[in-house]
Amino acid sequence: MEGDERSREYVRVEERLERLLMHETDFVAAMATTCCELHHSFKDHFDWTGFYRVAPEGDALVVGPYQGTHGYLRIPFGKGVCGAAASQRKTQLVPDVHAFPGHIACSSTTKSEIVVPVMTPAGDLVAVLDVDSNRPDAFREASDLRHLERICSMLGRRPWTTGLSVA
Repeated sequence: MEGDERSREYVRVEERLERLLMHETDFVAAMATTCCELHHSFKDHFDWTGFYRVAPEGDALVVGPYQGTHGYLRIPFGKGVCGAAASQRKTQLVPDVHAFPGHIACSSTTKSEIVVPVMTPAGDLVAVLDVDSNRPDAFREASDLRHLERICSMLGRRPWTTGLSVA
């Protein structure tokens, strides 16, 4: 799935998520639903799709809902792609994970990765969305980055009442 077709699928995913999460108040349920929608909508493109939540201590990420093989249970801020996204509060688009300094290899088959912070309107980090692909240079700024940032922005703006820690 490339270019315009991928962008159209992202729009459909965003529309489904808006409907599915309309009345949801639990952040963990929202993350699980988002993972499921993304992973199955892009099953030929995404090999691991999941969230790492801010740990209650505020200095690490803890694996949250995900689809795929096991992930690391806890990632300190600043370590690997997820930790870089968390500490910099900036999306990390990595075409070759082996060229990323300090990459944490959850799977030996992962070739590329994109990690998007989920931030509240006040600028607090609540989680990161991590998507891995077994193909090199699998993610595009015009489609993946733009749409995944929109989805994470939508999650960060919601007034969750349970399942949320911030840093």
